[in-house]
Amino acid sequence: MRKLVVWNLMTLDGSFEGAEKWDLAFHDTAWGDELSAFSQAQAEEVGALLFGRVTYEGMAAYWSKETGPIADFMNGVEKVVVSKTLDKADWNNSRRLEGELPGAVAELKRRPGKDIYVFGSAELVAALLRHELVDEYRICIAPVVLGGGTPMFKPFDGALGMKLTKTTPLKTGAVILYYEPQYRA
Repeated sequence: MRKLVVWNLMTLDGSFEGAEKWDLAFHDTAWGDELSAFSQAQAEEVGALLFGRVTYEGMAAYWSKETGPIADFMNGVEKVVVSKTLDKADWNNSRRLEGELPGAVAELKRRPGKDIYVFGSAELVAALLRHELVDEYRICIAPVVLGGGTPMFKPFDGALGMKLTKTTPLKTGAVILYYEPQYRA
């Protein structure tokens, strides 16, 4: 069975974007040769990207105009969009997720192939968390405090423990943390 991995950059104070939508300037505090190499190596593990509508539209607008190895990956990999309002998914190799989220994502995980990754998509990640569908979180903590922005984790009932499985410090001062969610049995 394929794993569902959530990958995001986050500030020390928990934001995955600044005060304005798509304000990702803080990524520059973490970016460098090591994170670039990590991103390219991680791409080898990805069989599909799962996006919420907002992230899908932003990624499509940006990556469809870019070139280079990461753009080639983003434009070529299978992309699945979770949305009840999107009419069509017309970015290369994209489709809408059919059916209700828990069952449709569970079915996607059962299909053969490389792992499924979620980039951004905070609302989608919150829903996946509620349904215990995330197998691993990979979070790059950027060495910056914004003092405001969009939090990566949305409020929910209860608590979710995380088991730290690996850390990778970067020369920029950022740290990549690997966590396995500890869902209640």
